[in-house]
Amino acid sequence: MDFQLRDHDHIPLNNLLKLLNLVETGGEANIRISDGEVKVNGAIETQKRKKLRPGDVVIFQKTTITIS
Repeated sequence: MDFQLRDHDHIPLNNLLKLLNLVETGGEANIRISDGEVKVNGAIETQKRKKLRPGDVVIFQKTTITIS
């Protein structure tokens, strides 16, 4: 899946998960990130508001998202 940034230079990780409906709430996104369920560029990411920029790759469950 490809996610295109529009009018911004980044998107916080927790907002991305919520915006793409991969979680139901921002709170759920924060819990899943804290629990180590999300990878960014191949490494487990626990920063809830990690700034994602073009070229970053996020893996959550069976979904891979490329930021462009």
